[in-house]
Amino acid sequence: MALNQHMKLLSKELEHFNSILNELLPRYKKLMEKNELSFDEKKELGDMEYFLIEINGKIAEIKNKLDQDLFGETLNLYYLTKAKAKLGSIEAKTKLDGLRSNIQEGLKSDLFFNWN
Repeated sequence: MALNQHMKLLSKELEHFNSILNELLPRYKKLMEKNELSFDEKKELGDMEYFLIEINGKIAEIKNKLDQDLFGETLNLYYLTKAKAKLGSIEAKTKLDGLRSNIQEGLKSDLFFNWN
């Protein structure tokens, strides 16, 4: 599958996920605000809480993987390009300057790291 197809598919899936979440959260909020819940409502609320906690963990895992992979791939490219530049490649030297800038900006903006 081509990159554009992957991007469209991911965007579509994320939009679908977001729309489902937008349907679920108002019900969750309504149950949380309710003073007295029936047995079925308590069960539903418990199931929703468990599910939302699980989903939150999966989202954090995905974000962490993206952060780590983006940083790792950037560093890998940096060192491969640096090795080529040391061998005298003008193109690699130019690319290395751009990578240094990108990495410095990423470090300044905490783009690569979650400092928790």
